[in-house]
Amino acid sequence: MSTVPETMTAIAIASPGGPEVLKPVSLPVPQPGKGEVLIRLAAAGVNRPDVLQRLGVYPPPPGAPETPGLEGAGTIVALGAEVSRFAVGDRVMALLAGGGYAEYAVAPAAQCLPVPDGLSMVEAAAIPETFFTVWTNVFDRGGLQPGESFLVHGGASGIGTTAIQMASALGAHVFTTVGGAAKREPLMALGAQRVIDYKTEDFVEVIKAETGKKCVDVVLDMVGGDYVARNIACMATGGRLVYIAFLQGAQVEVNLMPVMLKRLTITGSTLRIRSIADKAAIAASLEARVWPLLAAGKIRPVIDRTFPLTDAAGAHERMDDRDHLGKIVLEM
Repeated sequence: MSTVPETMTAIAIASPGGPEVLKPVSLPVPQPGKGEVLIRLAAAGVNRPDVLQRLGVYPPPPGAPETPGLEGAGTIVALGAEVSRFAVGDRVMALLAGGGYAEYAVAPAAQCLPVPDGLSMVEAAAIPETFFTVWTNVFDRGGLQPGESFLVHGGASGIGTTAIQMASALGAHVFTTVGGAAKREPLMALGAQRVIDYKTEDFVEVIKAETGKKCVDVVLDMVGGDYVARNIACMATGGRLVYIAFLQGAQVEVNLMPVMLKRLTITGSTLRIRSIADKAAIAASLEARVWPLLAAGKIRPVIDRTFPLTDAAGAHERMDDRDHLGKIVLEM
């Protein structure tokens, strides 16, 4: 630990509010406990839950750092007790319960994965939160299979660009929605077979027309609101509707009769509050099924822009304007 400083620069939330409440502060460098590693972070991803935490509506779970940041990538500089897989000097990316907006972060070793050769630290930092979320919701809970049809809303987001690539690479037929025609070509290049501009097109009608009224087998939605009924309307018999957020509201009135008639499953999950064992199982699945695709260059995180750590406010302004394509990343 002699090469690790006692203090570090981190980003704190001064009070709930806009991006301007994100302030650089000096904090003690955390110490790894049993089963944990200390990572000198090179980069950290910015995610929608960070915005919700900044607004004061998504507090960290008990025991997690108060500072935001759910993912990062860097070099291990210290090991806690009973860590056997990794060594000091290893390049890893990590799923975090918080604290990623900092120069150093502690993570359970079970939530760390090696950085594939050829992947930059910025790219690696953009992976954990979205890849873990997409895998557990689309493939575990949604059960998406090769040959099935898949619709993901918000295709230009970090979740969207990840889901499009992962589903396409694993053999699904992919549809996505996006606001504006300018993002159509980039998303088709990622593997979407049809990009639907929700500002000018009705995604229910487009899905029905594109599938010969067979509709889609799995929908990944983070919109909620009136999308709930519309999602149900464009789902195939035996379809699975998976929720990870409700940007337009979680309380809706909906006719559930089609759920019975089409034998649909409506499910969803959150990631941050799940146990280390749960997250370790997701990590193992990703390493087995998706890491070979990353190593082969068949899947690549889409980076919108990078910002220095001390300009976390600028990164959140970029997130808030909703014009980004892919992930926003902080560099240390």
